[in-house]
Amino acid sequence: MKRILSFQDLHNLYEDVKEQTDMRLHKLNQAPDFIQLPEHEKDETKVRHVMVCADTGCIASGALSIADVLEETVNRYGLQDKVKVVKTGCFGLCSEGPIVIVHPERIMYTQLKPEHIEEIVKEHLKDGHYVEHLLLGAREGDPVLLFDQVDFFRKQTRVATRNCGIIDPASLEEYISQKGYLALAKVLSEMKPQDVIETIKQSGLRGRGGAGFPAGLKWGFTAQEKDPVKYVCCNADEGDPGAFMDLSLLEGDPHSILEAMAIAGYAIGANLGFIYIRAEYPSAISRLLTSIEEAKKAGLLGENIMGSDFSFDIELRLGAGAFVCGEETALIASVEGNRGEPRNKPPFPAAKGIYGKPTVINNVETFANICPIILNGPEWYKTIGTERSPGTKVFALAGKINNVGLIEVPMGTTLREIIYEIGGGIVDDKQLKAVQTGGPSGGCIPIQHLDTPIDYESLQAIGTMMGSGGMIVLDETTCMVNIAKFYLEFTVEESCGKCTPCRFGNSYLLDIMNKITRGQGEREDLDRLYHLGETIKEASLCGLGQSSPNPVLSTLRYFRDEYLAHVDDKFCPAGECVSLMRYEIVAERCIGCTICAKNCPVQCISGELKEPHVIDQEACIKCGICFEKCPTKAIIKI
Repeated sequence: MKRILSFQDLHNLYEDVKEQTDMRLHKLNQAPDFIQLPEHEKDETKVRHVMVCADTGCIASGALSIADVLEETVNRYGLQDKVKVVKTGCFGLCSEGPIVIVHPERIMYTQLKPEHIEEIVKEHLKDGHYVEHLLLGAREGDPVLLFDQVDFFRKQTRVATRNCGIIDPASLEEYISQKGYLALAKVLSEMKPQDVIETIKQSGLRGRGGAGFPAGLKWGFTAQEKDPVKYVCCNADEGDPGAFMDLSLLEGDPHSILEAMAIAGYAIGANLGFIYIRAEYPSAISRLLTSIEEAKKAGLLGENIMGSDFSFDIELRLGAGAFVCGEETALIASVEGNRGEPRNKPPFPAAKGIYGKPTVINNVETFANICPIILNGPEWYKTIGTERSPGTKVFALAGKINNVGLIEVPMGTTLREIIYEIGGGIVDDKQLKAVQTGGPSGGCIPIQHLDTPIDYESLQAIGTMMGSGGMIVLDETTCMVNIAKFYLEFTVEESCGKCTPCRFGNSYLLDIMNKITRGQGEREDLDRLYHLGETIKEASLCGLGQSSPNPVLSTLRYFRDEYLAHVDDKFCPAGECVSLMRYEIVAERCIGCTICAKNCPVQCISGELKEPHVIDQEACIKCGICFEKCPTKAIIKI
């Protein structure tokens, strides 16, 4: 790409390239929805764009093979001038991958295999006939022709994820075609640094990393510092189990993060930014490095951006996967090459951050909101969401839910809407039991709070938190005591060990939880859990320790009956706690086939051929093989 030497150069390039992606895109200043082409625009002579989801999730299910076979088959049919195959970012509907969307028809093919591609190319791309048995929903007998009419997509509002699944993330031109870097051009040509900060303040944007601190205030505090050297840092250390929001944004729209960081640098007076990203994200790292290099060559990063007096560069720092480094002071230590441990605050990073210099630290999703706010204004942004929590929130929806994937909804959307409309309900129509939000730092929300709006204050009021955006759906088969123990095990493993309340307190909490799930718990243990948990929250040094007891405290609050069953009755109602579970053979159903005995790894099942068998409970290791193999369902789990 030719180097962009002025703001006018960028505007001219935008005018030249914007048409190449218009058929796939919605407009930022309109209701966020996928476009519906008028009939007169459905010109069969136009080039079709075949978008292949190529984020980490779809790559794991074979998306790159799909893309390769598509390109080869398109060429073999002589359609290379009529069909453009594009590897793009996350569409969101991860449970249906690999996924392909054909534009301008807006047709989505799901769960594809390489052997399906010949039929799609021949029937659809060549002859214009949809391959209905591969369409989204066809396997359930309810074919859906237009993907944006499905509730999963129709009920979302895409701001942070506006370009994911839409553009080729490896193409700077495609990003520019969607007003990419025009926000930076606007800032450099029309706004003073304080104007930028005031715009972010007025928008009400709150940090999407978990705490919800107003982004504009943070930028303002840093800008006030007199030190001539300042830094911008993007926290991409996404460590929550089940969370992949930042990963998808970096893979699907890397330039939006680079542009937003440059805007932040201009606003606070910084000339260097760092992206702190975990090394387990190789695809995101590769796309970031490529995008940074592209932006430098084009004059959109580096010295005298677009011919202005402003210079800004970005470097990557790779983390080793320590969960505690998501906490900003531990992150700072790691960026500097030291052991990732938090420190006391104040001083806050806005005054003393990386290398002791004033530093703005925001997470990936926070930065992803900056450019739309600059281009459309703070009042536009405040029309989305709630008064105290404007805008949208990206969630990684996982667990016992039909539509597993990445979603973006306005703040204030209820859990019921997310689970039953966007998420498609619970797997196998089982009963919803709870929703875990906020990862290891959050809590479990029971069904009586299903109509709770998703915003910072509402979630805090019921004993959980927004967190970075993990949302795990739990059904009736889940043991709430065991799920709390699972998150506590993670926290104990990830504690840096610097402060005593977190280091010893959480280990003691885990000892009590293990005691309860083994059937050795006492009533007094429930009081110990509560008082110790509250003490850890009050006395720990950083956010990890201060929030680590939340899963235990929230389940103790809402699911005390399950704790009592474990303690009083030595019984796990969900049948998940192995030590409290047993397998028994119902004599009336047993036909004496000996299959269970032959498959038992410890030979604890005895009985004569064609006679009822018996399980030796002392010897049984509760592996469940007999339960799975029994042809008459004579073995039950209690």
